[in-house]
Amino acid sequence: MDSIVTLHGVSKHYAGTTEPALAGIDLAIEARRITAIMGPSGCGKSTLLNLIGGLDRPSSGEIVVDGTRVDRLSEAAAARFRRSRVGFVFQFFHLLDDLSVLDNVVVPALLGGRSRSDAERAADELLRQLGLEAQRRKLPAALSGGERQRLAIARAIVNQPSVLLADEPTGALDRRNGESALALLEDLNRRGQTILLVTHDEALASAVAHRIVRLVDGSVTGDAQTRLVA
Repeated sequence: MDSIVTLHGVSKHYAGTTEPALAGIDLAIEARRITAIMGPSGCGKSTLLNLIGGLDRPSSGEIVVDGTRVDRLSEAAAARFRRSRVGFVFQFFHLLDDLSVLDNVVVPALLGGRSRSDAERAADELLRQLGLEAQRRKLPAALSGGERQRLAIARAIVNQPSVLLADEPTGALDRRNGESALALLEDLNRRGQTILLVTHDEALASAVAHRIVRLVDGSVTGDAQTRLVA
């Protein structure tokens, strides 16, 4: 299967620390799979996701995402890359609290270059698919935790990203809503979405991931396929 993300010799050092957050990572992420990144707190999971998503730069090494050398991008080019090629889902949603549910999805579509009418059509369709159509004019604060995570996922995929990066996407949810969010991610994957999932939850990773990569102290210590791609 073709790789959509590759890292070669990727290290990350933060000022004021003696040990690297990541140390010489070599990794290839296959397209159309759910790959889980696991490990204890502070092992470099979120750092790895931020580097792949162009939110941060490696101290050394090469990162290629869907044919783009992310580590070489200027700040402006990195911003364009994030808008068009990757989607982010965070543990605490990071929604725009002063905007409606609809506009939380419309704004990234506008930033991605769509017209207002096209952005609203795309947003409305996603909200319908995710069961949020009736809440389109509400503010995020009026939604349940599960609804907010569905909204965060709608916002992340409105520009049809090559890779969806999910950092502890069920960490702020109760069990029922967490299972619902995972079912949504699995459904997206069945439709062809590549998902890179950071989690510390062994049961979650085993339930949804095709592959689990384990990090300890910034290095890969395990890499195993857990289930076949349908």
